[in-house]
Order: sequence, then structure tokens, then C-alpha cells
Amino acid sequence: MNKFVKRYCIDAMSGMAQGLFASLLIGTIIRTIGQQLLRLNQNAVFQFFVDAGSFACDAHVVGAAMAVAIGLALGVPMLVMFSLAAVGSAANITGGAGGPLAVLVIAIIAAEAGQLVSKKTKVDIIVTPLVTIITGALLSVLCAKYIGMAASSIGNLIMWATKLHPLVMGIIVSVVVGIALTLPISSAAICAAFGLTGLAGGAAVAGCCANMIGFAVMSFRENKWGGLFSQGLGTSMLQMPNIIKNPRIWIPPVLASAITGPLATCLFKMEMNGAAVSSGMGTCGLVGQIGVITGWFSPSEAAVKAGASAITPGALDWIGLLLICFILPGIISWAAGLLLRKIGWIGEGDLKLEN
Repeated sequence: MNKFVKRYCIDAMSGMAQGLFASLLIGTIIRTIGQQLLRLNQNAVFQFFVDAGSFACDAHVVGAAMAVAIGLALGVPMLVMFSLAAVGSAANITGGAGGPLAVLVIAIIAAEAGQLVSKKTKVDIIVTPLVTIITGALLSVLCAKYIGMAASSIGNLIMWATKLHPLVMGIIVSVVVGIALTLPISSAAICAAFGLTGLAGGAAVAGCCANMIGFAVMSFRENKWGGLFSQGLGTSMLQMPNIIKNPRIWIPPVLASAITGPLATCLFKMEMNGAAVSSGMGTCGLVGQIGVITGWFSPSEAAVKAGASAITPGALDWIGLLLICFILPGIISWAAGLLLRKIGWIGEGDLKLEN
């Protein structure tokens, strides 16, 4: 069971997220930069940025990137991995709004099917890609639509509930996604699979930032500047060995996420209308913040379908982004961590990162 969970729920999902980063996410950023520059000056160079970003955001390309990345994460033979490009493209297109989850499921099955026959015959160069692509294409035709619909329905339910009850759902989404980010699973892949945008996406960003900035600030006395940047701009997952030893160190960041989540949804109305994968990234490479800003000027197709439109951000939007993503998580986690240190729940060295 442990091997199953690691292979399919950790490795494969992480691979899928990497594929999304290298296609949809970076493509959205490049395209948005080009679009904003074109507002200032219409020229071929800025149009090239728009075109380049659009190429990377194409659904066929995104699906192929995700599937190949999944194959790489699973360690499949090269012929299987290259064949997964066609599988991912088919699954993402037929999966619709829930395409990423369809790609994850179908690419895993096709990869395993390809591995079963890989290097078992003298005509491996024909048999392996044949089995991989046929399996993936058949599953795409039969199942991708329904997998995508299920994922989309769950995502829509979460987003609808967050609009209806922003306080309660702001807490729930922020805490759950923040915890997922610190666990050895991919919060980015989860957000992408369910297409979390809008207020729900904003709450997810808040929860991720609370864990990353929270652990970075509260562990500064142990880890200094290196730890601040590795956790604040890298990942709070680095604290997992310490969490296993003393789960109480997780209380301050979780508390911070429970506070900043509803502030994001109720007070600042912070929405993530960029690529849904950004909702699960927090401050990792500032991807979460870039996603929010991108969503202001150029909402993603999924966000537009959910009712989003381009806006000109005001002072409150910028202040909210800074408070929710950086300032409040640091202050709340530092204060709560200090209290837990004083009562003995967090000991000296409990937050020390391994070299």
C-alpha cells in the first residue's frame, strides 16, 4: 500500500504538476507579459511573447507535457514515456475542464500497460508505443469525459460553496490545501485537477502561503536566512521530518491559514483567476502571487467560464495580496510559535532543517 501511494499519489501527481508548470503555467505568464506590453506599444517582439505563451498553453501541448512528466516520474522506459505525449493530449482534450485529472488517471494506466510489454519482443519499437497509445486512446474515448466531468463538478461545488459561505469555506479550503502543500503530495496538482479558481483559489493560495511563510519565519532562529528562503520561496515540505517528530510545530502555520483564508475570501475578496495550478503553489517561486496578478489582467479560460473578467487592481487588491501572502502569515505564525515555545510545546531545535 505504501508503495502504491508513493508511486501514484505522490510521484505521479508531482510529475503532473511539473508538466503543468512547464506548459500552462509558464505559458500563461509569458502570454500575459506580452499582452500587457502590447498595450504600451504594438510591435512584433511583444506579439511574439503572446504567440509563444499561447503555444505553451495549447490544450494538446499541456496534456502531452503532463503525461510525459508523469511517465518520467514513474520511471517508465523511454518508448513508453514518449508515447505518453499522444495519450496526454487525447486525455486532456476529451477530459474538458477536468482534463488534468483525466490525464493523471489515464497516463498512469497507459504507462503501466506499456511497461508490461516493453522490451518483451524483438519488435519493441512497434509493440511498446502501439500498446501505450492504443490503451491511452481507448481510455480517453471511453472514460476521459466522465473523469473530467467528475473533477469539474467537485471543483465547481467547492467554488460555489465558497461564494455562498466565504467565511466557513475560506477556512476549510485554506487549511486543507495548506496542509496538502506541506505533505509529500502535490497541492498544485490537486488544485489543477479540480480547477480551483475564483474565491476558492484565493483561499487555497492563502493556505499555501501560511504554511510556507509561517514555517520560514517561525524557524528563523534555527535555520537563519537559508531556511527562510528555502521554505518561503521553496517548500514547507522540508519540515515534514520535524512534523513527524513533533506534530505541534504545525499548529502556528495551520492557525495562520485558518485566519488568512477567510480574510482573503470575506475582506479582500482575493481571487485566483490565473491558471488553477497556481492556487496550490503559495509563494513557491512567487507562482501563487503571479497567478493572482495574471488573473487580474488576463483571466484564464476556466476562470472566464466561471464568470471572471479582467480588472484594473486597486490599492486594496495590492494591500490584500501583500497581507494575505506575506505579512499576516509571518506575524501570526511567529507569535503563535513564540507562545508554543514558552509553554514547552516546541523545543529548541524542533524546527531545525536537516543539512
